[in-house]
Amino acid sequence: MNTTKINDFNEIITGRRSIRNYDPSVKISKEEMTEILTEATLAPSSVNLQPWRFVVIDSAEGKETLAPLAKFNQTQVKTSSAVIAVFVDMNSLGYADEIYNKAVEEGLMPAEVRDRQLPAIKGLLETMAADQFREMNLIDAGLVSMQLMLSARAHGYDTNPIGGYEKDQIAEAYGMDKERYYPVMLISIGKAADAGYKSVRLPIESIAEWK
Repeated sequence: MNTTKINDFNEIITGRRSIRNYDPSVKISKEEMTEILTEATLAPSSVNLQPWRFVVIDSAEGKETLAPLAKFNQTQVKTSSAVIAVFVDMNSLGYADEIYNKAVEEGLMPAEVRDRQLPAIKGLLETMAADQFREMNLIDAGLVSMQLMLSARAHGYDTNPIGGYEKDQIAEAYGMDKERYYPVMLISIGKAADAGYKSVRLPIESIAEWK
């Protein structure tokens, strides 16, 4: 397990870079990857449905499958410890009972609140158009993806979010139902082999208004 966690939150934020070249000798254990993903899933989600799903691609076979689907990102695929494929589950509403029942069991929600909220949530989401539901889930997936990258940084690793890949093929390539699992992005993760590059950000006065 990597023992050099970065504890300064400002350093986690300001030191993050999109790294494309990693030290291929560094592997992240399943235990530490599980910890990183667990921390990522503390991100908020609409009515706490947690629609995100992950495929951790870290084996030689898994990367061989990914390589032709991410043709313009071969360095990340080859050198990273893993590439995490982030999906949203279009059947996430099916987990609502499990999530809310567990909240009651753990004393985090009164039973009467669950009994009031669940029917309302189901009634709303079951009538929502598929594209609206997907858009809602994509917002949640963006939140968990950013938190995943910050969690990785806190563990001493770097990442690169990747949008350029064959999204229409990736679910089936890993034995998933492409009608149910909608791809969001790939995130490469590993120990950076170079420092990466700083990038310019627009000043706040150009992008924010106070009313």
